[in-house]
Amino acid sequence: MLSWSVILYGAVLSAVLTGVVVALLVRQDRPAIALVAAAGAFAGPFAWNAILHAARASQFFVDAPVPVLPVSWQDTGSGVFATAVASLLLGFGPLRDRPARTSAALALTTGLIAFLVDVYLY
Repeated sequence: MLSWSVILYGAVLSAVLTGVVVALLVRQDRPAIALVAAAGAFAGPFAWNAILHAARASQFFVDAPVPVLPVSWQDTGSGVFATAVASLLLGFGPLRDRPARTSAALALTTGLIAFLVDVYLY
């Protein structure tokens, strides 16, 4: 079970890495896009892990026996929640006038980063 400090650490780390990666991807575009993606990368994993914490759902923290990718349901949920939140924030926010594939690609990037941070960094 993750403590609140670890939940906060993971969400902040996901947000920082997502902000940097998305800023590099959109380069000369508005910085709001990177900030909104970072907000999704923070809010998604934080919400998912808060749900698991409140439910005392320790069975979600069992890693797969694959040394290269020791993924758990908890890790997967962080990526899914980050993708969902980023999709909503980007699609209704700074990318509302852009093609949906742009918003979807950046939301998936956000989710993938949150997932990988969760698997490998906390």
